[in-house]
Amino acid sequence: MSNRVVEGRMVTAESLAELIEGESPMEATEIEDADRECPDCGGNVLTVGYMPSVTSFVTGYKCQDCDWHDSEAE
Repeated sequence: MSNRVVEGRMVTAESLAELIEGESPMEATEIEDADRECPDCGGNVLTVGYMPSVTSFVTGYKCQDCDWHDSEAE
C-alpha cells in the first residue's frame, strides 16, 4: 500500500481511515485520489475504503491540506 502526505504527516491507508472514522478500522483498501476538491479549502481529496466493523464497509474522503473529511456507508 502506498503512503501519502495528509496535513503534513505521512499516513498509511489504515491511519487515513482512522483520521476519518476516529478509531482504527479492521481493514483498509489502498489510498487513491478522489475526483473532487475539498469544499472548505479547494485542496486535493483522497479516498480510502475501510471496514469499521465486520458487517460494514465505508468509503472515506479526506482533504490533504485541512481537517475536512466525509464518509459514505455502503
